[in-house]
Amino acid sequence: MINDNQHAVKLTVQRRIVIISLILFIGKIVAYFLTNSVGILTDALESTVNVLTGFISLYSISVALKPSDADHPFGHGKIESISASIEGFLILLAGLIIIFEAVKRLFSPVEIQQLDTGIIIIAIAGLINYIVGYFSIKTGKKHHSIALVAGGKHLQSDTYSTIGLVIGLILLMITKMAWLDSVIAMIFGFIIIFTGYKILKETTSNLMDKADFEILTKVTEILWNNKSDKWIDIHNLKLVKYGDAHHIDCDLTLPWYMNIADAHKESDRMTSVISEFYPENIDLTIHTDACKTDLCKFCNVQKCNYREHGFEEELKWTVEKITQKSKKTN
Repeated sequence: MINDNQHAVKLTVQRRIVIISLILFIGKIVAYFLTNSVGILTDALESTVNVLTGFISLYSISVALKPSDADHPFGHGKIESISASIEGFLILLAGLIIIFEAVKRLFSPVEIQQLDTGIIIIAIAGLINYIVGYFSIKTGKKHHSIALVAGGKHLQSDTYSTIGLVIGLILLMITKMAWLDSVIAMIFGFIIIFTGYKILKETTSNLMDKADFEILTKVTEILWNNKSDKWIDIHNLKLVKYGDAHHIDCDLTLPWYMNIADAHKESDRMTSVISEFYPENIDLTIHTDACKTDLCKFCNVQKCNYREHGFEEELKWTVEKITQKSKKTN
């Protein structure tokens, strides 16, 4: 389960990202005014997005960590997807502005100065961005923070574009062809737009509660490997992610003659299995169903006085089977 220490880690990482992004933004603005390069302006504009989205992510993480309440029974985790969507939109907008400025500069060139100094500043900033992005993604995946993962991917994409930008600026410095500056900016403007599109695509899937096949597969394997003979069938399993919280709802088929207390014990046992082998912030809701005679041949309960068919084989649980809306035995 997620604890207060993990909450603190997420907030601490995001605070550091905001501070570092602000420092790098100032450095890139200085580099732009030193050089007059629209290519460097692309990096500075993207850093503006980094700073804005950094503050948005910091706010969203602090809200997402609030416990569930009467108005938000599933918690506040969805705000991370919303903030990541805003980040994707701002990245798209930055890419469009960069392309606009590059085209305008192509027809109205200005003198570019001190490129060597600008290149050094941009290169150092790119390296720092990559390192910060790496730790943001690592922390985000560990603690299931969509905001941290999205922010980290954005920072690392900055580095990849910075590498190309530095190469282009070096060519510009060698060849003295001013139009190269605009061409470089346009290329990376399109790269930035593509990055924003990918983030929007992923966050839209989360907002639409698209099933996460990787998590479903992991949960299925855990349940199958720790299956009780009394767990005859699982079906209608649904998984929804709200920030770092995973809400699982499923139907568990048990022997029909079990009383309510025993059925509740089996539900608790399944909850314990999930919590032990998948130690994330999970809210598990189990509905119990009574078995029917057509399941006898798949039931491995040893002492059953009501069996109408002999045991033949267990139904192998797969993601496809356990997510079906009704039990199917073939």
